[in-house]
Amino acid sequence: MTEKIRVAVVGAAGAFGMKHLDGLMNIPDAEVTVVSGTRLEPTQAVAEKYGVENAVVGLDAVLERDDVDAVILATPTGLHASQTQAVLAAGKHVQVEIPLADSIVDAEAALKAAESSNRVAMVGHTRRFNPSHQLVHNRIASGEFHVQQMDVQTYFFRRTNTNAKGEARSWTDHLLWHHAAHTVDLFAYQAGKIVQANAIQGPIHPELGIAMDMSIQLKSESGAICTLSLSFNNNGPFGTFFRYIGDTETYIARYDNLYNGREESIDVSHVAVSMNGIELQDREFISAIREGREPNSSLRHVIDCYRVLGSLEKQLS
Repeated sequence: MTEKIRVAVVGAAGAFGMKHLDGLMNIPDAEVTVVSGTRLEPTQAVAEKYGVENAVVGLDAVLERDDVDAVILATPTGLHASQTQAVLAAGKHVQVEIPLADSIVDAEAALKAAESSNRVAMVGHTRRFNPSHQLVHNRIASGEFHVQQMDVQTYFFRRTNTNAKGEARSWTDHLLWHHAAHTVDLFAYQAGKIVQANAIQGPIHPELGIAMDMSIQLKSESGAICTLSLSFNNNGPFGTFFRYIGDTETYIARYDNLYNGREESIDVSHVAVSMNGIELQDREFISAIREGREPNSSLRHVIDCYRVLGSLEKQLS
């Protein structure tokens, strides 16, 4: 292995491709050697912005290179599982953005490929890495705090196919397989294996073909419960907001920031080396490759999330 882990970012010109590039620039052990996109001109613009020498089109142009040890996939959801398998087949480490797949069949196929590979295979379940959720997790692990209930709101105003930058996208996002995945995985990570799950959804959008509103209830083996409300119809502050109600305290997590139940800010600057959850996620990926170990949010660690989502999809259909 070279002195630095040589990384390719695929989907580099998209909203999350650039978030990964921002994070990777702060990681001494990582070197971005190539960025890839669907169109050369915007991909070249990203390469120039971040000082990356090579810009290419498509995943195949990345996998044939010998200056790439690891690939980060920030591509459309429907491609995640097949591209993950292609990267592993090419002998390279892979981190795929959440969700791993948009069907349980594809998720299981990706897991099988990962288990038969000797490469690091990780999914971008960022909530495991946000300093806010890390602090809560550390207090759970020390026995200071036990989750009794989580109340979660995932709200966007997205009645057209637009990404986090407000730009048009060619694929359709999904409340269940993408946005619910964050909470389903985090709830199990904080409260234990999910043993019961229920879901209902609102009307199907006539053009997008997806439900724009959804409600999910979860129960873990510890007895803790979770209520998750999701909407693409909410015309107001967007994002996902978590309320942890526990036996000793209440916490409110808004991405990397944490508050108590009285809306008093809690200092999480000491939790990790960065306040950026995506950077911390990428640091885990690079460290796992360097140390030859399984990362937090490996495919094996998160597959139960997708099995729950698969069961919820059956209920909804």
